[in-house]
Amino acid sequence: MIALLARFRVDLLLFLVAASWGSTYLVAKVLVSPSSVVALLAVRMLLAAAVMSIFVATRGRRVSPSELRVGVVLGILLAAVFVFETFGIAHTSATNAGLIISLTIVFTPVLESVVTGRTLPGRFFVAAATAVLGVVLLAGGGALRPPTMGDLLILVAAVVRAVHVTTMQQLSGDRPMDSLHLTTVQLSTCAALFSVASVFHGESIPHYLGGLDAVDAMLLLYLVLGCTVFAFFVQTWAVRRTSPSRVSLLLGTEPVWAAAIGIGIAHESIALAGCCGIALILVGTAWGRSVEQTHRSDAPVHESTRRSVVGA
Repeated sequence: MIALLARFRVDLLLFLVAASWGSTYLVAKVLVSPSSVVALLAVRMLLAAAVMSIFVATRGRRVSPSELRVGVVLGILLAAVFVFETFGIAHTSATNAGLIISLTIVFTPVLESVVTGRTLPGRFFVAAATAVLGVVLLAGGGALRPPTMGDLLILVAAVVRAVHVTTMQQLSGDRPMDSLHLTTVQLSTCAALFSVASVFHGESIPHYLGGLDAVDAMLLLYLVLGCTVFAFFVQTWAVRRTSPSRVSLLLGTEPVWAAAIGIGIAHESIALAGCCGIALILVGTAWGRSVEQTHRSDAPVHESTRRSVVGA
């Protein structure tokens, strides 16, 4: 009974993270304009990095040189994800953004297989094609028209996010690194890059903050504390109390929350073809994730069997 309650607590918190990430697109849609993208990102990252740095300081453990080097590289990639994603949000709907970015779940295993040389089964590519067809239907609304600039930017963000995840695994997978330290260095790198960029592009940080009303300020705090700091903390905490596959499965509900929030709260209208696209994206990404996880879990067994046969 106690174990069941503990697992329920972990699952509930992960669902809250997925819901907060799903709401990010609508919140950012309210807060951002094409001229304020960099300023918003700078403020968000500065505040998030400051909060994370306080937690790191209270632990009394210093960031190691390797954590710093890896964190800076990952932070540059993460900054690219935020740039494409936030500029994309400024030019498309919150529903489209939340669903298209879910293709990261498909892109990441493909990229990882290229890097590691591990061949994916044919079923995975069928699932990937299903998800891509869903994006075409969603972006085109059933018509044979090209996707909008915002849709394309979100698609690029999904690819770069896959690069970020794969790079993280390659650089830190076999090294004893603190997840909290890596996260803090990444956010601090983003904060530095966006702060400098805000001097040369769009609104300045003071001008952006001066234009926020009370509601905007509350949404910004929610974006920083709920969608950034809380989410990273829960991820770090939960992965030590359950399996990575279960974490991925529960966080994979993010596009469902994005669609539900975009349609239910923002009253974004979606045609029948778009609804079919949503269904295909959700089916394709869930199927692809399931195939990849099964293939990953079977791979060590196959490798072990092959070695024992060779040894015999």
